Amino acid sequence: MLEMRNISKEFPGVRALSEVSLTIRPGEILGLCGENGAGKSTLMKILSGVIPYPEYDGQILMDGRETRFRAPAEAEARGVAIIHQELNLFPELAVSENLFLGAERTQWGVIDWYESKAAAKALLDRYRVAVDPDAKVKDLSIGKNQLVEIARALSKNARYLILDEPTSALTEEEVENLFRILRDLRAGGMAGVYISHKLDEIKKICDSIAVLRDGRRIGEVSPTAGLNRNDIVKAMVGRDIENLYPRVESSPGEVLLDVRDFSVDHPLLPGEKIVEDVSFRVREGEILGVYGLMGSGRTELLTGIFGGFGPEDYSGEVVIRGQAASIRSPHDAITGGLGLCTEDRKVLGLFLEAAVQFNMSIVALDRFVEGGVVDGVREIGEIRTFIRDLEIKTPSEFQTARALSGGTQQKVLLARWLMRDPAVLFLDEPTRGVDVGAKTEIYRIMNRMKESRKGIVMVTSDLSELLGMSDRVLVMREGRSVGAFERSEATAEKIGALATGNV
Repeated sequence: MLEMRNISKEFPGVRALSEVSLTIRPGEILGLCGENGAGKSTLMKILSGVIPYPEYDGQILMDGRETRFRAPAEAEARGVAIIHQELNLFPELAVSENLFLGAERTQWGVIDWYESKAAAKALLDRYRVAVDPDAKVKDLSIGKNQLVEIARALSKNARYLILDEPTSALTEEEVENLFRILRDLRAGGMAGVYISHKLDEIKKICDSIAVLRDGRRIGEVSPTAGLNRNDIVKAMVGRDIENLYPRVESSPGEVLLDVRDFSVDHPLLPGEKIVEDVSFRVREGEILGVYGLMGSGRTELLTGIFGGFGPEDYSGEVVIRGQAASIRSPHDAITGGLGLCTEDRKVLGLFLEAAVQFNMSIVALDRFVEGGVVDGVREIGEIRTFIRDLEIKTPSEFQTARALSGGTQQKVLLARWLMRDPAVLFLDEPTRGVDVGAKTEIYRIMNRMKESRKGIVMVTSDLSELLGMSDRVLVMREGRSVGAFERSEATAEKIGALATGNV
């Protein structure tokens, strides 16, 4: 059994954890819930040695004896393994090489590749992970890479497995495969900590649920005790959220964006297309939801229209506010009246080492230029207005983006485009990795845009979000548009059937 007793941690100006206690028992999976910034990641960084002793207060006990981890290697040696949301694998190496990196099978001081592959196959077979040991990691799906990461932890005799947002980029089939393996591990006596914003998954796979709010442990409950989703949400955010999807009705107006027969060439396969002959319109005061499985071309559609590929790589027409647009780069898209919140805010959206100020105003600086010089007073004034109006939780506009929670980072990204004031905003997975409270706030921002007669194109893999917030729905499969619905006609069954081809 592993216990964390009265764990506290302070960062400059912020008390991240206040006397938090948890018990992780063999043969059980503990769900850990809380809003972004509640302290979940900080707590797990302490447990896994990323935040070393003595940089925190409190005790960690394993089997009744106090232990102190001064580095991740020490935690790993004692059987604590953490699977981060951003996987820690080497894409150019084979699965077998990744599994035993740093612990290679050797003979006479030379790596025994035959033994390494045999050991890798035995390990994968043991946990029923259907992956070729010789395959390169870069050629595998995210779901299979995640299973490889888990298998690597198990090869080091992990007793406690921590999974941080493990299903954020997985298909439904991959989620079920992950759950099967977790159930097998639990039956074998392993203990787990499952961190997720997906409350239905928490209820499905976890034996108990601990809730953190503002760095404190609010309580622990059993999913079998008649608990419903709203009970967990209320514990997380400290208030009732009556309507998770606060969609507002509107009367769509003039066409803002008209996309006709849009295609994008495949970057790796000459003659193939990743988007083919897609057409749609977006009107004033409207949210167009775009749904498709991973690999359907949904992200590439937005990226292509926004000028993210070379001008020679796409064809078709893009008309913005009645004017044909020649978009050869993102700069052309921005000046033409488009904005894009990318799928991966950390890699493609934010400048993580730059301040909130820089991240918010970077695409709107021309609005503050007078006589060739940026008027910093006006810039800061408007930034502070957005920070206040959007309730962006940051000590100041000079805080780095990296230091913010995921939900706050997403709101900074939205504020960037609100400052630019585009006619149409593309949102690619706008609430991925965001807690339920921040989701509701993001939806309200989207509603404000609708009410100000802007258009939104929202790509999402969350069917509930799609149906809850969209006015119309476009479904994609294998790079093509395979169906469109008015909100009143759309159902999860119809959309799922089109997306999978089971019509």
